[in-house]
Amino acid sequence: MSVVALSSLAGLFAVVTGVNDGGALLATSLKVSSIPPLSGVLVMMVMVALVPLLTHRVATTFTTRLAGADGPSGQATLAVAMLSALTVVAVLNNRGLPTSLTLAIMGALTGAGLGWGLPVSGGAVLFVLVVALAAPIVGALLAIVVRRWLIRWAHGRKLRQWHRAGFTLQCLAYAANDGQKMPAVFMLALGLYAPPLSICLIVAALFGIGALYGLPRAGRMLSRTIIASRPLDGVTAELASGAAVIGCAAIGAPVSMTQTIAGALIGAGMAKGAGRVRWHSATRIALAWALTLPASGLLAAAAALIIRGVIV
Repeated sequence: MSVVALSSLAGLFAVVTGVNDGGALLATSLKVSSIPPLSGVLVMMVMVALVPLLTHRVATTFTTRLAGADGPSGQATLAVAMLSALTVVAVLNNRGLPTSLTLAIMGALTGAGLGWGLPVSGGAVLFVLVVALAAPIVGALLAIVVRRWLIRWAHGRKLRQWHRAGFTLQCLAYAANDGQKMPAVFMLALGLYAPPLSICLIVAALFGIGALYGLPRAGRMLSRTIIASRPLDGVTAELASGAAVIGCAAIGAPVSMTQTIAGALIGAGMAKGAGRVRWHSATRIALAWALTLPASGLLAAAAALIIRGVIV
């Protein structure tokens, strides 16, 4: 498959990531007026452009630890993986089940590698899965502690200041972890071992386009689905999810920012009482996450087997 075609597919992946993830990052900010949505998108774009230049450990996990992707076979499996991930996310979103592109691409890369007969690191896949499952739980536990601290120390203007800090931390965490799936697919497409500035700028621009397109539905994201979010809950979720995801980035484990934010919102709700959490909605979202990785893996594996059979 040509480099141009793969790069175009990687660009589409970045735009869809902006649509899918941008709303989740903005959802916790909508109840607090200290950061306008357009300013929030700009902050996200700056972080997505600059942070991978400083650290790309999570991108390296995608490119080297899940499945080998060198040569024509690697290019074919990458194309299959991206198309499979985008298909699964589109189907689930159309059924009202928002999900994680990170889970989708992790499952699809693994499935496509297995289907094509490429080496897949079982240990690396297990490591990623364990950390991905732990991140929302850690986010929920941190949220309980953070909310109690904010109730005691953050009121009025101080809460708005903590919101700015929390949103910045959340965007930094996203760029250091979940957002690195975007430069990772460009690295795989172009055979790079680190993302250059030009690729980071392209990724940030495409992500920003997607995030702007997704702004109208941002208000219907997690902040309204899981709990009746208040400003304090949003700031709590930002600080807790940001801390949890940065911790995962430090060990090179890709995790879903959307999942971790959801876990933090559940923790913020539980701090007020378990009845404050909309468990039916939370269960539907968890079901979508549970389906995403195996569905994308199976679809990618089947597609890779069929295409490999036709080519060979």
